[in-house]
Amino acid sequence: MSNDLAPGESGLLVRSLVAGPLENNVYLAACPATGRALLIDPADDAARILEMTAGWEVGGILLTHGHQDHLGAAVAVTRALGAPLRLHPADAGLAGLASALPLADGERIACGGHALEVLHTPGHTPGSVCFLAGGTLFSGDTLFPGGPGATEGPAAFAAVMASLRRRLFTLPDDTQVLPGHGPATTLGAERPYLDEWERRGW
Repeated sequence: MSNDLAPGESGLLVRSLVAGPLENNVYLAACPATGRALLIDPADDAARILEMTAGWEVGGILLTHGHQDHLGAAVAVTRALGAPLRLHPADAGLAGLASALPLADGERIACGGHALEVLHTPGHTPGSVCFLAGGTLFSGDTLFPGGPGATEGPAAFAAVMASLRRRLFTLPDDTQVLPGHGPATTLGAERPYLDEWERRGW
């Protein structure tokens, strides 16, 4: 069973389900006017993901980063839907998906009458990205309620904090954050804790 989320300023219908042992969020961003959609992070359980996409024309399968818990169903879902799989090239070796097409920072990926903008936000992994659609941000593991995702050492932690300060937290406070794990939040709810996260370190 999937859940429908409020579309916010993006105008997109967002559906989600939780899949896999690490309780990953899988998202479908869909344009009701055209029936076109994009799938984000097909973590696990291809059958349930395909059930969520039924009735939509999926034009792409987007990965926020190359960790295996976010892409366990990627190959099966890509084959079933015939849609291109997309990943930032800095995570290509990490994911082990030779068939993935590259995502580029600033690229706008069409979704019917709407688009998702790719924001490269390195730190959790070198190729971590977020997807921005109006007032909705699909943040992967770059940002959760309560801070950034885990990093491998001080340099990676510095990188993710830079991504947060220079890319994500330049967006409005009412931006809805849909993370790779856990409940939704907003940038306004998280903004007061940036300095605390910095002090906490990796």
